[in-house]
Amino acid sequence: MTLLALDIGATKFAAGTVDSDGVVGGIERIPVPASGVWDGCRELLLRVADGAEVSAVGIGSAGPVDVRTGTTGPINIPEWASGFALVDAVRKVFPGAEVRFAIDGVCLALAEQHWGAARGVPSVLALTVSSGIGGGVISEGRVVVGRTGNAGHIGHIIVPGNEEPCACGGFGCVEAVASGPSSVRWARRQGWTGSTGVELSQAAHAGDEIAVAALGRAGTALGYAIASAAALLDTHLVVVGGGFAQSGEPLWRPLRETVARHARLTFLRELRVLPSELTDQATIMGAGLLACDGTTYPCDFSPVGG
Repeated sequence: MTLLALDIGATKFAAGTVDSDGVVGGIERIPVPASGVWDGCRELLLRVADGAEVSAVGIGSAGPVDVRTGTTGPINIPEWASGFALVDAVRKVFPGAEVRFAIDGVCLALAEQHWGAARGVPSVLALTVSSGIGGGVISEGRVVVGRTGNAGHIGHIIVPGNEEPCACGGFGCVEAVASGPSSVRWARRQGWTGSTGVELSQAAHAGDEIAVAALGRAGTALGYAIASAAALLDTHLVVVGGGFAQSGEPLWRPLRETVARHARLTFLRELRVLPSELTDQATIMGAGLLACDGTTYPCDFSPVGG
């Protein structure tokens, strides 16, 4: 019997097979199709399964999600933004398989606690900073899920001093200020001529003043969000992953300085903010843990299909 893991990202899908220890291998990735989104995802799953009988599928999806109904509605995938019945669609492809479904931030937190920077730590806030910003929370060994499965979705914390419009319809969300694409858009408004987060990071390291300012702005916004969330959650460890989070000191220096300036309560004195040890593999690794054993970590909900 074969186990599968599926990562539904804002710009790409990834799938792989899972062994009995939850380790994901044979990973394949595709860009999110401009149309026929589910058709592309189904073909990816079938290719990875390679004709084997599938007994379980673990899914980590960009949010918002609704674990009660098994639907996902990533705001960066217009075709699904109003809600797509992902769990039912996967069950139709693999009849009889258990489908275990969580927001990508939960998978990130599980993977970091199992293999990454949060190993052995019972409480952690994990967030990913990439084309969007998401997160997940484990508190005293229990996944915090919330009413619909979106607990920990830190990308929509409001950061002070910003009124940037967000794709969610609100204003001033940290995702609208500090994600890779948001930072690129801001830099281009200031006259920078590059086009990607990687180029922006490279330019900052080369001393480009606009790029340095863009990453400083992003790092400061992330610091505000982390300090606020850490106080709310009473956690002493925050792990930050995702492609844009690998931008180095131009992003991390203002992030750490802002956290130090604002996380001043006595119970936050031991707060640590660490880079992910798993980089862009974390979500699919967490989905692999769900596929391998949905009860490995006590949860506050019963996963759809679990």
